[in-house]
Amino acid sequence: MALISICFAVYQNEGSLTLLYNDIVLQTGSNFPNYDFEFIFVNDGSRDNSLKELKELKEKTGDQRIKIISFSRNFGQMAAILAGWKYAKGDAVINMAADLQDPPAQCVEMIKEWEAGNEIVISYRKKHRTSGLNKLTSYLFYKILLPNAPPGGFDFTLLGRKAMDVINNLKERNRYYQYDILWAGFTIKFIPYDKGERPIGKSQYNLIKRFGNFMVAFISVSYFPLRLMTTLGFLFSVAGFLYALSILNAYFYHHTPFNGWAPIMILLLIIGGLLMLMLGILGEYIWRIYDEVKQRPVYVVEKEL
Repeated sequence: MALISICFAVYQNEGSLTLLYNDIVLQTGSNFPNYDFEFIFVNDGSRDNSLKELKELKEKTGDQRIKIISFSRNFGQMAAILAGWKYAKGDAVINMAADLQDPPAQCVEMIKEWEAGNEIVISYRKKHRTSGLNKLTSYLFYKILLPNAPPGGFDFTLLGRKAMDVINNLKERNRYYQYDILWAGFTIKFIPYDKGERPIGKSQYNLIKRFGNFMVAFISVSYFPLRLMTTLGFLFSVAGFLYALSILNAYFYHHTPFNGWAPIMILLLIIGGLLMLMLGILGEYIWRIYDEVKQRPVYVVEKEL
């Protein structure tokens, strides 16, 4: 029997975990009796009683499919997701929120799409029950970093074992997993869903964390800042050289403000332009070194015929 792993990053989710478990068991058991399941809960240093609730849930139900991984402290959502993926043994691995905002019924549709031959299934939010500021920042975030992703981005995913192995083999410490999933390739199916409101507790994902996530993603994924530095350095070098010629011409026609002004300005323009150009070239080399350090594979093989 095929095994499907469902992973949950748990942080301050006391009160919702039992409800989540009951619902996910109902959905998976009634729709896929011929599959085995494992439910992996990664406690990311929760300060409430989330871990206690998980332990009591496992003891009361006696369900050996429940696996609990507890961090020594809060390492962040990305670390919790990666840990769940590492421990998942399934032929397909689902990553979903533990706060009941991702409906377990959506897992049924995702598994069916996987059965149809899609190695990666992404559920994206078609409606946002969040503030206007969160909608705007989320839209800009994905528009800048992942223009090929759905407008509101995605978190709720299913990865087949091939895609899961590829992503687990990536070695970077600072990760942006949405980019990793799209980078891996394979057959991707996007399906919409309505993200619900969090019925219990309050979201810990504030504006500061959103900005921090953006900076990690921006630096990890994009070499735009370095390429911008190179382009600006080249443009300033050309502009400085042309302006230096103009100053030299003014010097010979005695249109300079005072003696010595022309050579000072010419040196400043040429040296400043060359410095920016050289910094840009160094940036290009730094990006290539960074790209090598990440040790991503040059290609990913989906099939061998």
